[in-house]
Amino acid sequence: MHIGRWGQSLSWMVLGLSTGAILGCSGGGETGTGGTGTGGSGGTGASAETQYYRDVKPIMDAKCGKCHMDGGIAPFSLLSYADTKDYLGLIKDNVTSKTMPPWLANNDCAEYVDNRALSDEQIDTIVKWVDGGAIEGDAKDEGKPLPTDDKYKLSRVDVNMPIPVTYTQAETPDDYRCFVIDWPYDTVKYVSGFRANPGDPRVVHHVIAFLVAPSDVPQIQALDDAEPGEGYTCFGSSGINANEWLGAWAPGSPGQDFPEGTGIRVEPGSKIALQIHYNSLTAGPQPDKTSIDFKLDDSVVKEGKIQPWANPKWLSGQSMDIPAGQTDVEHHWAYDPTTFLSGGKPITMYSANLHMHQLGKRAKLEIQRPDTTNECMLQIDDWNFHWQGSYGFAKPKTFNPGDKLYLECHWDNSAGNQSGAPKDTFWGEGTGDEMCLGGFYWTK
Repeated sequence: MHIGRWGQSLSWMVLGLSTGAILGCSGGGETGTGGTGTGGSGGTGASAETQYYRDVKPIMDAKCGKCHMDGGIAPFSLLSYADTKDYLGLIKDNVTSKTMPPWLANNDCAEYVDNRALSDEQIDTIVKWVDGGAIEGDAKDEGKPLPTDDKYKLSRVDVNMPIPVTYTQAETPDDYRCFVIDWPYDTVKYVSGFRANPGDPRVVHHVIAFLVAPSDVPQIQALDDAEPGEGYTCFGSSGINANEWLGAWAPGSPGQDFPEGTGIRVEPGSKIALQIHYNSLTAGPQPDKTSIDFKLDDSVVKEGKIQPWANPKWLSGQSMDIPAGQTDVEHHWAYDPTTFLSGGKPITMYSANLHMHQLGKRAKLEIQRPDTTNECMLQIDDWNFHWQGSYGFAKPKTFNPGDKLYLECHWDNSAGNQSGAPKDTFWGEGTGDEMCLGGFYWTK
């Protein structure tokens, strides 16, 4: 693939569909109904009126169909007129609020590839269709499919790696499980593409492949051995400080090659900690045997890295206190990453991502240039723990020595933002802890 087209299949924390959002691209609440009479849900209407086949179906197929299909992770399909007419109120509410399709990035911050957000024109089309009585129109007049990025799918599969056993989720809506997989090669390889294959798409919410270097294998093995059954419980990361990524997947992603000529180095003797987030709210616990595919190369032009970005003090548990009851707690940090990543030489960044836990409110990453100009990389104004992903830049960004990478996170630790009583919160791996992480895929 071409540099700059890479984005949505790799992420620092792709946590798939939320418990709320899993209720549909059109979200939760009461179902809507179509109108009646000439402009009703089954009418044909005048040709100038907004119609399903001609105007709406291409949008629904391109923007909602990868999750809202039979056997998909969403609880109902939106691929036919009969499907959509039962959810008109939900569809209108969620497209106007921009809850669905999920796209958290502020588009005024930067230009991204593979933007799945609806345009204002597309939202207007859907709203006019619902308000006009959900006219069906004639299937022979179906509109031209919207352009997709299918040509940027994973170009080849060199190895397929399944989880060691068929796993059935715990009796809880959200089950985060890490499985340890042996790396099968005795020579250095470069991962240059990634895809996940959910065993049961109804319950697999996200997949993250953590690279475990040979020196860290004993730590991962200890976590695995300490818990009965295959794999171990994990949340937010693999459970150890070394958390380099090889790839991540969320529903609807076809997998992708990494930027052309780049790849992530994997040493012999490494392992993979494969985190799978299962959500059984819709289908109930199901037996699953997810696998992952890698495109591999023996050499690359530039070695790539998925680089987490956080204040070292936070990583050690210092100076990131989030007091109980506070509605807007802020922590920020800025540093020149070239000082330790590239020996003071420029680096190229291809994508950016952000990560907090469930108290997160908003966050941003930006480049601060010495001339006092700031270049926004990623800004999320309404944080959602369950919708985290990587946002690929339409044009890669150059980071020069002397620039600083600024990270800012906000949390809401008030009673209204959680189910239990607020408590003082700090950095940590658990569901009740918090984090403030940025991330980016980069090369020298």
